[in-house]
Amino acid sequence: MNVFFNVSNHVIFWYYVCSNISYLVMLIVALKTSAAHQRRLTSHNLSWIKESPMVPSVTIIAPAHNEEASIRVAVHNLLELDYPELEVVIVNDGSDDRTLEEMREEFHLRPVRGVYVPVAPSAKVRGLYRSTLDSRLLVVDKRNGGNKADAVNAGLNVATSTYVCIVDADSVLERDALLRIMVPILADPERVIAVGGIIRVLNGSEISGGQIRRVRLPRKSIEVIQVIEYLRAFLIGREAWAQGNMLTVISGAFGLFRTDLVRAVGGYRCHAIGEDFDLVARLHRLMLNQGAKYEIKFVPDPMCWTEAPSDLKSLGRQRARWQSGLMDVLWSTRDMLFRPRYGRIGFFALPYLWIFEMFAPVIEIVGIATILTSAILGILSRQFFLQFLLFGYAFATMISIGSVLQEELTYKRYNDWQDVVRLVTYCFVEHFPYRQMHMIWRLQGTWRFIRGDHEWKPLKRKGMQSADAL
Repeated sequence: MNVFFNVSNHVIFWYYVCSNISYLVMLIVALKTSAAHQRRLTSHNLSWIKESPMVPSVTIIAPAHNEEASIRVAVHNLLELDYPELEVVIVNDGSDDRTLEEMREEFHLRPVRGVYVPVAPSAKVRGLYRSTLDSRLLVVDKRNGGNKADAVNAGLNVATSTYVCIVDADSVLERDALLRIMVPILADPERVIAVGGIIRVLNGSEISGGQIRRVRLPRKSIEVIQVIEYLRAFLIGREAWAQGNMLTVISGAFGLFRTDLVRAVGGYRCHAIGEDFDLVARLHRLMLNQGAKYEIKFVPDPMCWTEAPSDLKSLGRQRARWQSGLMDVLWSTRDMLFRPRYGRIGFFALPYLWIFEMFAPVIEIVGIATILTSAILGILSRQFFLQFLLFGYAFATMISIGSVLQEELTYKRYNDWQDVVRLVTYCFVEHFPYRQMHMIWRLQGTWRFIRGDHEWKPLKRKGMQSADAL
């Protein structure tokens, strides 16, 4: 028994050491690349891109399901984005409210007689509509396919541009977001095949006419903690992975892709639980199978603001689904592990996700149980037990504070010093009890995937409202 606990405790100890060191390395890389990105950005005049007729065309695809309350504002916002060659495709995904009627009245939609070629699979399309007020707007009316991937595929089938930008209809994009996310592609159009943009928490900010007027922290503690999570995931995690050309996730709320390559992999996999992760993984597979030289980039400053769950039930559902999506994609790409053809993805990126992401909640709960039991039985000295807890807490807190300070020093979106102080303060209280709750949600997602429960449970949202409401 003593041997078991000693071995288990040593494994858990070194697991946490490796995990924390990896986060530290990513923080250092992210700090370095953020500074380099800011220098590069000064060499690009966004107004030149905006006014140039030579830039590649972009089609924005925004699925909409029962969005009658905000669809008018959302579509206006997309049409007002600063970009010269723009097409906006709204996919009405079987809404049973007035979503289509709201768009028909606001934008004077008229039926389009055209040939619809279903290159990517989707539910039946009932009709196509073009705006007589702005010919850049095309609306696809289709039956509900049960997931976002199905709706995006319908938009992909009618897109006419070189690049497609996938966004959520209820998210808010800053006016120059599209210009900024195109910068890596314009710098190297031959190699860059996809770009991910940063997602920030909308809750708490002041909104007017569907636009961000002032960035503020939300009032609820559960929402503030998610702000820290988003900063850590995007400003540290994804920025560092992209630096090594190993980015495996581009958020479904704001991502840009080469249209021909998305079609080459068959569009989104409709039955994928984590469709955004799945698409990027299949793009990596396609390019590596072809032996092509390519890059998938991440740009930390083009802003897309999205509403985070404001109640524990919705947040738990979201995190459980993320865990199920992770397991789904990792299982479908297991043949890529440790195969020379897949290089850095097969030997580093995917194994890291298996060990430090997918198995993390199981290892964490086993670790808590064995360390506590060892301390109670006297197998593990209480002094070492306390040192281990303090080390883990201090290291994790340092990483969170680093992500907050990186945001403040580089991008400065939270201009109120009280907001910054609140963010740093929450870094100290994030790891208990929220971390343990997050572990339980991820274990629930693991169990749901194992038993085949892939049902999508909608989240409770309030929509594009003012900060007072959020």
